[in-house]
Amino acid sequence: MSAGAEPMPNTWAPAPAQLIMAYSVCRGITRANAKNFYYAFLVLPKRKRESLCAVYAFMRRCDDIADDPTLSFEERRLKLDTWLDALHRAQQGEPSDDPILLALTDAQRRYTIPAGLLDELAHGTAMDVLDAQIASRNIDEDEPGFASPPIPGINIQYQSFDDLRQYCYRVASVVGLVCIHIFGYRDPAAEPLAEQCGLAFQFTNIIRDVEEDAAMGRVYLPQEDLARFNLSAEELLSTPDPARFRPLLAFEADRAREFYLAGDQLGSYISEDSQPALWVLVNIYRALLEKIAARQYDVFTSKVSLTVTEKLRILAKGLLQRIT
Repeated sequence: MSAGAEPMPNTWAPAPAQLIMAYSVCRGITRANAKNFYYAFLVLPKRKRESLCAVYAFMRRCDDIADDPTLSFEERRLKLDTWLDALHRAQQGEPSDDPILLALTDAQRRYTIPAGLLDELAHGTAMDVLDAQIASRNIDEDEPGFASPPIPGINIQYQSFDDLRQYCYRVASVVGLVCIHIFGYRDPAAEPLAEQCGLAFQFTNIIRDVEEDAAMGRVYLPQEDLARFNLSAEELLSTPDPARFRPLLAFEADRAREFYLAGDQLGSYISEDSQPALWVLVNIYRALLEKIAARQYDVFTSKVSLTVTEKLRILAKGLLQRIT
């Protein structure tokens, strides 16, 4: 993928009506797909809410390309390259009729989001495509962090916690860094806290989706952690025994809880009008993790999620914070 492009002085600018339409499209994508993020966005001021919807829609497009089963792995990588190149052209002021790119580049200029962060988001999804391609060919990979030899039908993505953390930085910590640019902050101390907050969310997702990911041939639980608890990835291909995986998932949940503490600290570093949104986001994901824990980490019998009522209760508390 080509290098990121910093926004250039515009030689072309979308009409106001185009931007209204573009943000509306992004809002619709977010409402339909962001089952947890969207609730937090609701307590943001309109412009910040719109900008985060544009970022989410961009990430959604990256994920959809990376997971498209109708495309070969090589076609997915090429399509991601093309998508990122289109972003770079839009950042440099070239005309675009893609509503996601129109809204995203407008949000990027408005909140001075570094172009490199948006590139990192796309590169993170590309890592999944590359690893899946390697696994499908059943060949070893020399890069550090690749857990080899691959198991036919399933790919242990990362050898160690440090390797997994590098991946999570790209797909989750970078999201946190983009968010605080939109939220507003001045103290650089906010940045490592945002990174850790993103890790908390991603680890929660990995725990929740372990069976779903395995069905797609991906295991994000590090090989060293599986070995620590005498588990193998092959067990995820059949009907996993929740009791056998419980100690491992509890171990990963404890890691996530440590990262959630950063989310508690981050609130005081961002603009006041964005603090309720961060509070809602952190507490929705934390509640999801604790719901998994309350079910003894059985994420195999059925997918664990918060009900709309549970999310609305958290949202109401966030709205009360904004009012008071």
